Amino acid sequence: MVIKSHKDFFSGLMFTVVGIGFAVGARTYTVGTSARMGPGYFPLLLGVILAIIGIAITLNAFGKHHDNDERIGAIAWRPLFFIIFANLVFGVLLGGLPSIGLPPLGLALAIVALVFLATLASKETKFKETVVLAFVLVVGSYLTFVTVLSLPFQVWPTFITG
Repeated sequence: MVIKSHKDFFSGLMFTVVGIGFAVGARTYTVGTSARMGPGYFPLLLGVILAIIGIAITLNAFGKHHDNDERIGAIAWRPLFFIIFANLVFGVLLGGLPSIGLPPLGLALAIVALVFLATLASKETKFKETVVLAFVLVVGSYLTFVTVLSLPFQVWPTFITG
């Protein structure tokens, strides 16, 4: 069999692997039944559905042919690094890092750091747009999580709030 659409093949393979990973990870939780769902029911169901969709996309890559289909190019290391790094920094700033004595620095600072680090993934970002995006995400997250859902997030660093 010849792969006729490399993009479909590799994206389907990715969906399948992630779906299987979710399904296997969900097995460590109580699954329950449809009437009494446990904490592992939804991740298991989501993983199985994702794996089935991935298998369908992968098999479809063998059958159809795209005239403008391109082969998968080199890995874009810059975006990959900065997006993963931005998420790690967000987690550290939001929750702190007790092992080195770093206290939680709050939701607002974590979101601003996330946005500014993630925009380094592209060479086409503009500073003004980044500032506006960070502001909108901080305000939106505050309204959603703190005001509406009443989640106990530390919004500001303790050195500001006291």
